[in-house]
Amino acid sequence: MKNNKILLLTVILAIIGAWFYFDLGQFLTLEAAKQEQLTLQHHIIENPITAYISFFSLYILVTALSIPGASILTLLGAALFGFWTSLIMVSFASTIGATLAFLSSRFILRDWVQAKFGNRLTTLNNGIEKEGGFYLLSLRLIPVFPFFLINLLMGLTIIKTRTFFWVSQLGMLAGTAVYINAGTQLGKIDSLSGIISAPVLLSLVLLGLFPLLTKWIMKTMAIKKHYKQWQKPAHFDQNLVVIGAGAGGLVSAYIAAAVKAEVTLIERHKMGGDCLNTGCVPSKALIRAAHTAADIKNASTLGIDAHIDHIDFAQVMGRIHNVIAKIEPHDSIERYSQLGVNCVTGDATILSPWEVEVNGTRITTRNIVIATGARPLVPAIPGLDTVNYLTSDTVWKLTTLPKRLLILGGGPIGCELAQSFCRLGAEVTIIERSPQLLNREDIDAAQLVEQALTHDGVNILLQHNAVQFDSTIDDNGQRIQRVVVEHDNQQVSIEFDAVMVALGRVANVQGFGLEELGITTTERGTVAVNQYLQTQYPNIYAVGDVAGPYQLTHVAAHQAWYAAVNSLFGAVKKFKVDYSVIPAVTYTAPELARVGINEKEAQAQGIDYEVTRYGLDDLDRAIADGYDEGFIKVLTPKGSDKILGVTIVGHHGGDLLAEFTLAMRHNLGLNKILGTIHPYPTMSEGAKYTAGVWKQAHAPQKLLAWVKKYHHWMRN
Repeated sequence: MKNNKILLLTVILAIIGAWFYFDLGQFLTLEAAKQEQLTLQHHIIENPITAYISFFSLYILVTALSIPGASILTLLGAALFGFWTSLIMVSFASTIGATLAFLSSRFILRDWVQAKFGNRLTTLNNGIEKEGGFYLLSLRLIPVFPFFLINLLMGLTIIKTRTFFWVSQLGMLAGTAVYINAGTQLGKIDSLSGIISAPVLLSLVLLGLFPLLTKWIMKTMAIKKHYKQWQKPAHFDQNLVVIGAGAGGLVSAYIAAAVKAEVTLIERHKMGGDCLNTGCVPSKALIRAAHTAADIKNASTLGIDAHIDHIDFAQVMGRIHNVIAKIEPHDSIERYSQLGVNCVTGDATILSPWEVEVNGTRITTRNIVIATGARPLVPAIPGLDTVNYLTSDTVWKLTTLPKRLLILGGGPIGCELAQSFCRLGAEVTIIERSPQLLNREDIDAAQLVEQALTHDGVNILLQHNAVQFDSTIDDNGQRIQRVVVEHDNQQVSIEFDAVMVALGRVANVQGFGLEELGITTTERGTVAVNQYLQTQYPNIYAVGDVAGPYQLTHVAAHQAWYAAVNSLFGAVKKFKVDYSVIPAVTYTAPELARVGINEKEAQAQGIDYEVTRYGLDDLDRAIADGYDEGFIKVLTPKGSDKILGVTIVGHHGGDLLAEFTLAMRHNLGLNKILGTIHPYPTMSEGAKYTAGVWKQAHAPQKLLAWVKKYHHWMRN
């Protein structure tokens, strides 16, 4: 804590301590107020201005320091100055004092609280930012909540000071008026408990609920406004219609069928979506082939004389399609039909919040889940449409390996495919605008991946920007394709045979009725949903890449559970989607796996953290396998074994991540991992050894010094 914060805290504590030490509170009791009423009234007549200023200042001091006695001062003020004068003075003095307490709490403690608990307070901060005024007003109107506690706790949040001031001014007015009205008859009051009788307290509680009730009414009216132009069917064919049969759509339909709801699943192309047909499955099959090629090339390090005579790229791609075909039954129409899902192939169009049309047939439904996924982003770079460009959707149609492959984008997809194609024999160049690959990851992790790609032969051009493509035919009739890239205000031309665009993905939100319904989208182009995954139409949900915020297959499946349950049982109970522990893996060699926050995010959020790092070059199994490059890095709060986030760069890093993900999900710290038996020799021991590094750094040195003396005494 900085010196100026310590000084302010010391001054506040000293004043409060003096108040109690000298028993100044004896002057702010009901009996004292009654006894001094006549004397004080005489002073007011003689020195009215001084009396007003003194009372106003004292009230501010008492409320700012959260000292008991504000209630007595309110009663006394009413008795001395009358109803309206005291109401104005007490109302503004109490708000000013409360705001000073609020600011003191914010200045002294907020940075520390947000740094220590920032990751847990994200939801609270978002709620305060959006609707903090409503909640504060409700708390102010209900006198059962200690006002001083509200002041201090609100100071730890991100609510704006001016919002706090004016909402407090308005919210405390009703309770203040009740006390002042009673205070005008101070001589007849025997106890404070008599002021707030049960009927008065009930009235104030109901008044406190008024802002929340108002909010609910406004929200209900807004919803009705959305629905008013549509005619709701008298009955429904289905409980749920799901549009899109990717991971999110499949899981939504599966859950609905499992709980015996009537559900229709509509897919325009292939069941399984991008993950099965153009994403996770084919890319991992390609990576498997590329990894085998790399193993053969490196076999000499194990004492094995092996070499590759030829790589049949067409056969590699053929195996990829065989893998897809082998997995297809898991996501097939036949399987889901057997589960009780009505599967329809065709283009869906949402006609109203309760009607979906497909193949000329209208289906009425109580709820709709939008799971239309995303497509590769194709940038508007001049000349791109004149060259042979590929995306993560179309690359799987290749039958011939491009000799020179250019990849735009150094994100997960770009890095994975660059390394794989390079290992299979292509000359690969990555063009990336940022100063590092995988720019969301920590620099130390990204650099290890970069070194691995460079070692495999990938040419990486960081801080380069593609500005122009062109295609020409030379004198021999050969097609020449080039890209002009810019770096440090200089341009260079690079020739290629194919270019892969890997610059991210765009949500599929057009062409099936969202525009006609006026469904709101975000700045990122995804469907805007609330914490329950609802759009502005509460019976229409969105999951997966079309909704974000993470474009990951397992997140889409995770969201699907919430959307299905909320849509079918929301009248009884709704669940807020939980994004607190989301693992992700980039499947390069070595893999880069992460769960929770990394150092970049911790620094951006102002979280005070420690780093525990364990190098895989110390792990026996990694050494024996010849995959000992990489590390495990764990972030924890200072002095605590609670896991805030884990980054792993290493062989099968994604598999190693599972133990940490489980620990975070169930609030298990590094001490629990350290106390768990791991089989030897396995890569999983890396988790235990990382926990051991943390434990060693936090060993109780003073206690160990005494233990050393004990052992010395035992020897002698």
